[in-house]
Amino acid sequence: MINAIRLAGVEHPWAHQSAAAEHALDGESVVIATGTASGKSLAYLAPVLSTLLDGSEAPNGRGATALYLAPTKALAADQCRAVKDLAAPLGNRVRPAVYDGDTPVEEREWVRQYATYVLTNPDMLHRGILPSHPRWSSFLRSLRYVVIDECHTYRGVFGSHVAQVLRRLRRICARYGADPVFLLASATAAEPASAAGRLTGLTVHEVSDDASPRGELVFALWEPPLTELHGEKGAPVRRTATAETADLLTDLTVQGVRTVAFVRSRRGAELIALIARERLAEVDRSLPGRVAAYRGGYLPEERRALERALHSGELLGLAATTALELGVDVSGLDAVLIAGYPGTRASLWQQAGRAGRSGQGALAVLVARDDPLDTFLVHHPEALFQQPVESTVLDPDNPYVLAPHLCAAAAELPLTEADLELFGPAAAGLMPQLESAGLLRRRATGWHWTRRERAADLADIRGGGGRPVQIVEEATGRLLGTVDEAASHTAVHEGAVHLHQGHTYLVRRLDLEDSVALVEEAVPPYSTTARDVTSVSVLETDIELPWGEGRLCYGSVEVTNQVVSFLRRKLVTGEVLGETKLDLPPRTLRTRAVWWTVSEAQLDAARVNPEQLGGALHAAEHASIGMLPLFATCDRWDIGGVSVPLHPDTALPTVFVYDGHPGGAGFAERAFHTAREWLTATREAIAVCECEAGCPSCVQSPKCGNGNEPLHKRAAVRLLTELLRGAESTPGTADG
Repeated sequence: MINAIRLAGVEHPWAHQSAAAEHALDGESVVIATGTASGKSLAYLAPVLSTLLDGSEAPNGRGATALYLAPTKALAADQCRAVKDLAAPLGNRVRPAVYDGDTPVEEREWVRQYATYVLTNPDMLHRGILPSHPRWSSFLRSLRYVVIDECHTYRGVFGSHVAQVLRRLRRICARYGADPVFLLASATAAEPASAAGRLTGLTVHEVSDDASPRGELVFALWEPPLTELHGEKGAPVRRTATAETADLLTDLTVQGVRTVAFVRSRRGAELIALIARERLAEVDRSLPGRVAAYRGGYLPEERRALERALHSGELLGLAATTALELGVDVSGLDAVLIAGYPGTRASLWQQAGRAGRSGQGALAVLVARDDPLDTFLVHHPEALFQQPVESTVLDPDNPYVLAPHLCAAAAELPLTEADLELFGPAAAGLMPQLESAGLLRRRATGWHWTRRERAADLADIRGGGGRPVQIVEEATGRLLGTVDEAASHTAVHEGAVHLHQGHTYLVRRLDLEDSVALVEEAVPPYSTTARDVTSVSVLETDIELPWGEGRLCYGSVEVTNQVVSFLRRKLVTGEVLGETKLDLPPRTLRTRAVWWTVSEAQLDAARVNPEQLGGALHAAEHASIGMLPLFATCDRWDIGGVSVPLHPDTALPTVFVYDGHPGGAGFAERAFHTAREWLTATREAIAVCECEAGCPSCVQSPKCGNGNEPLHKRAAVRLLTELLRGAESTPGTADG
């Protein structure tokens, strides 16, 4: 074991590194789930390098090979740099190479034929490597290890897709006589072995005792102050997390503190960098160039230049989306700013851990947004610091996920009855449907793909669906970047403000047929926020539990959604300047939902009269959506909701919360099973808010299609109190 670790330049490994490497060298799949900067990379690199150096272990003379999967291109490129540095003294015996969408065509053949350690992402494995497996036969025949880095990020629909991609990989490897060991690295997570087993379909050993030393981390919870402005319905308005984070980034940059500000949205990253640069220019004209934004949608050469500048120290401040959360080596950082709770405690600690990676002390600041969950957390720090991290939620049996992967697998090699067990218990039931749809044809050798198009194109593993929309500068024809088709209605609708590399653009036209958004550079004094309307119909109720006279249900629903307008808001204050109507087509979504109903008797007991009912349900819906990320590994934007005073399918007042992905993502199911704790926290978040009639900190939602109307804060508290009283009095309710 020590010899393997010495290959990575470490004389005395920490106990968790040794334990993980020993499992790997014994041929056992293992997940190492420890904190940031705990040496997880070393734990899997030691056995991988040891095996790659021993060319006699491969039957074809090429030498053993290993495959590394990262959720982002930036992380794969960063790891490749580290491995090249590590392997440099070994000459040409270890040949690492990145293989992703940015790899030049002329380099790809070399990677296939000669690389021994290929670093890529699940997207390229799905679309590029597996469909072309005959060209990778030499590599796959010698495959000994599959490294899955940052595996805690594979959750929801994305995680479910990746789980099926990995099953396809295992099947193809078996075709070439290989049975690779899976090595998974995760942030600290609940039940990591169980989650890794769901992801890979294998028995996985767990190493979670973190023996690494670490410097002091000062963690601050920062609530922006109230302003003198008033928002919708006269609600008090706090200064935005974006503006506060930009100010903090400015102050830290002036003091020479190397800082990354993590932001939840692409637009937010651009806006924080823009504001910080403007304020730095007032202090020192040399400083604005030392702050930049980093996000998805940039062109490859832009991303690489920013990564080099961050590594060299040329950049002092960076406003980044989660692309830089995931293990990219940014050692030397002094501080991390987190603009809004990132959705899970695992992500929070992962982002905070980017600072102080060299063992020095560091600062992390969570800047609260004006919404129920962030407000709850800054006033209940125990929910962050005294609670375990969440379990990873994914559902590989989701038919919307599984079906396209069965088609892709059949296109790679004909599917047999024996293969179906690998893909899970739902696979056999889907085969007749795929046959009747004309996608697969059964012959003596198994099921075959029948179409001319690529089967792999049926599955968009990031869950967006559809062709990405290109963002093009109208005057020059220059491609600025892309946005997912699913997000185009809200992000690049006509009149939307689009930010790119510190420049502001207005969308002049969105062409849905050609998937192009035409923009022109402008300097509007506002940002834009899309509004939509949504309705839900119940397709099937899987589980129904009594909560007193009310009901808690879980099942399948169809959601119809349409973006109808957008708001213009002042950049720093968030003050609403006006609303503009839009004419975009509706969309339908079949997904999973949790919903609850209340009876007339419960309404009477809660003293909720008919005039208050719509506002009470609506307020409870908004707050419950805001609080769900505390109980399920989801983001507020992964889920949606609808409240109806008299729903046609239940014939009762009803609140729905649904997964925002076809077939569901597991979040609504988690909500159902934690409903008592979830709705109790929701009630408390509304009750303790200091506002009089409702505000963004409790019941107003930034994505409400009805302009946050109607809302009745006090009636929502009484209604939830009565509902939860019924839950406590009913045995066998969904709980924890």
